Amino acid sequence: MIAVPAPHLSLVSTGVAFAALIALIGGLTINGLWQLRTLGDHLRTVVEHHNRKIDIITQTQVAAHVRTNTLFHMALETDPFARDAYFLAFNRAGFQVGSGRKALRDLGFTPHEQAYFDAQTLLVERIQARQETVIDHLMAERRAEAHRLLVTRVIPIQDRFNTQLADMRARYHAANLAAQTQVQVSYRKTLLLTLGLGLGATLLALGIAWRTLRQARLHRAQIHAQLEELEQSRSALREEATHDPLTGLANRRLFYDRLQQAIRHARRYGGQLGLLYIDLDRFKAINDDHGHHVGDAVLTEVARQLLDCVRGSDTVARLGGDEFVVLLEGVQGREDCLAAARKIEETLARNTLFDELGIEVEASIGQAVFPEDGNDEDALMRRADAAMYRVKSRDLSQRQVALPF
Repeated sequence: MIAVPAPHLSLVSTGVAFAALIALIGGLTINGLWQLRTLGDHLRTVVEHHNRKIDIITQTQVAAHVRTNTLFHMALETDPFARDAYFLAFNRAGFQVGSGRKALRDLGFTPHEQAYFDAQTLLVERIQARQETVIDHLMAERRAEAHRLLVTRVIPIQDRFNTQLADMRARYHAANLAAQTQVQVSYRKTLLLTLGLGLGATLLALGIAWRTLRQARLHRAQIHAQLEELEQSRSALREEATHDPLTGLANRRLFYDRLQQAIRHARRYGGQLGLLYIDLDRFKAINDDHGHHVGDAVLTEVARQLLDCVRGSDTVARLGGDEFVVLLEGVQGREDCLAAARKIEETLARNTLFDELGIEVEASIGQAVFPEDGNDEDALMRRADAAMYRVKSRDLSQRQVALPF
């Protein structure tokens, strides 16, 4: 047996230890790179795939809302040209809904997501069929039947579709959170393994961990920014769905919701409500003589002054064009409505001047009182509208607020 000199043994052991250290560092490096790749995959899923789906779902929901809203306006519109314009917008929104759903399908689904999407497809087909039925009634001038179907059949099922879209968006948000959790778990495993591989490998592991944390912070910041942007988009969607974009007032849909709630409250507690229907006089002449930008400025100023004339608990809405409506809650009788209408007339006549154009704004105001003039929102609106037209037909030198009868 040949004896190995001690220095040679020391060299061999040092070489083995060095090789072991190199292998240890190599293993740590490979493990760290694998973990980084896993983290990157999870973060790409969050930043690119899921948020892309969330964005498409949000756009699809906006288009679905526009489609229902234009159909609602078609049911109310009597002018055939205006109705054709709403019909074009209705078809355009339908194309956007279809494109959004195709884009979601192209991104791919899990088996569970595919089953959910297929069930939603059946709901979309039912919505389209009912919307086409409403269109057929409108084309045949059966507006009352179209309006009934829209309110009782189309809008409820459309709300179900919007709820499903919101549920899909919430699921992808949850998937984002799960991916973030997986990133954190992967990082903790990497850190624990690094500590177990030794002091020398720990230094390298700390560098990898620093890089991983830096990448994770950057991606988390991106995710947070995108989530904030989505929240702003949802807020904008809610604002667009319930408010007039020019004046910022409540739109027709939000006004009817508040009117229904106020009527239910008044029925329960025996109160009264007042309704003022306001139409600007000679507004078309303002647009023709000064341009639509001046007309828009007039509408914005009128909206501001209407808000100044009523209480904070009252609702001012723009129905469209130069028509406004005011809901007065908790009135004591018709005299309160008349007083509010006179205040609005006096305020517009006294304050509404625009630069050197010398534009004076006057309004015809009709009013109705619940429950004296009607027991539901449609009856009150008709009475107030009719009263407004009687005011408009009177001599301008003898303006007064007309009663609904």
